[in-house]
Amino acid sequence: MVSATQNSSPQWSSRLAFTLAAIGSSVGLGNLWRFSAEAGTHGGGAFILIYLLCVLVIGIPTIMGEFVIGRGGRATSAINSFEDVCIRSHSTKFWGLGASVGTLSGFLIVSFYCVIAAWVMAYIQRFMVGAFDGLTPVQIAEQFDSLIAHPQALLGYFLLFAGLVIWLVARGVNRGLELASKIFMPIFFFLLLALSAFSLYTAWPSGGTEQALNFMFSADMSKISPKVAVSALGQAFFSLGLGMAIMITYGSYLPKSVSLPQSALIVGLADTAVALIAGLAIFPIVFQYGLDFEAGAGLFFQTLPTALLSTPGGNIIGAAFFFMAFFAALTTAVSLLEPSVAHISEQYRLKRAHAALIMGVIMIIVGLVCLYNLNFLDFLDSGLTAPILLPLSALMVVIFVGWRLNKKMLNDELGEADRKLAYVLFFMLKYIAPVMIFVIFVVGISDRYFPSLLAG
Repeated sequence: MVSATQNSSPQWSSRLAFTLAAIGSSVGLGNLWRFSAEAGTHGGGAFILIYLLCVLVIGIPTIMGEFVIGRGGRATSAINSFEDVCIRSHSTKFWGLGASVGTLSGFLIVSFYCVIAAWVMAYIQRFMVGAFDGLTPVQIAEQFDSLIAHPQALLGYFLLFAGLVIWLVARGVNRGLELASKIFMPIFFFLLLALSAFSLYTAWPSGGTEQALNFMFSADMSKISPKVAVSALGQAFFSLGLGMAIMITYGSYLPKSVSLPQSALIVGLADTAVALIAGLAIFPIVFQYGLDFEAGAGLFFQTLPTALLSTPGGNIIGAAFFFMAFFAALTTAVSLLEPSVAHISEQYRLKRAHAALIMGVIMIIVGLVCLYNLNFLDFLDSGLTAPILLPLSALMVVIFVGWRLNKKMLNDELGEADRKLAYVLFFMLKYIAPVMIFVIFVVGISDRYFPSLLAG
């Protein structure tokens, strides 16, 4: 293992820079369409209530656990950091597989994420040139089917997005990761708030705003069921970006003066706020135009564009909406590639630019397979990373930090400033998070590969 001391490791220039980067890593396209689709399918306010509880009880403690491993390990690579804390905790390196699995899952996700980002970029261009003007809703919906059926039309967008991600990661922590977060996250937040206000205002006369607010914030407790609870737990888990080795890697760049419990709380609550505000941007339009909640990507790329075009200044609003999605995708993609680049750079003593180029080329190759074969994309997404790799990585993190990590190291990393908060989060990480993540793991595999068991 190649290790580096904390003093020689790159560090965030400020707490704000780290916070924006960490939030940017968790805020992605899943906050924009997956949250809305899941809430719409599983009872609105009831789902959101359980989702919030899952973020507080499981998500935030797990983030804190990943931060502890990252800063506690004497390395910048998540894999090397995890192995280092295993050795100093007199535990087998087996637990370090949690970071290896997370790094792999993040790399696979960013490979197909570039394809989805290419769809987003294509829609920005189409709104800006008025390509949807005069088309019927059916014709607009068919545009997406035509787009994914002709991947060569997306190749330029795919390569442009992938190149931008590689360039930002190659520039390092301060000139790359921080640059992306400081520039793109404020723009994302501005667009999100502006589009939410616009959506609430324009849907008010038709009653869409009132319906959306009642749907999101009035919980019908009769709609709560084990299936709803598991879905809310899964959404909280994936929305926060757990199990991708991102927070371990980002934690390795944190100076000792930053409180890990407080940082985990801020990141978790900020990501949740983004999901809720995104709901306020989408649900009023959904109710105003009677759109299908369960359409997933279809809602985002087929049905929603029709509704956006129907608003005043439809092309401008549509372009702004997909620009917002682009910024969310870019900050997430940068964070997803970072763990694998940090690892091979440290492990093989490569310059960061060379490591970024190597992993970037492999990312492009895997992404091109996804671009030209959507079945492979679906397998990587819902057949491998989501049901297996992500929960497995997070499960190993919480069990190790809760039960195996050296207690002195744990106390040193948690510090004295937020002792009560740290105690509460650690209790949930040790006793509650492992059980609930294991549930996600079992249900995810069963739902994907053994659906008859759940049906029975």
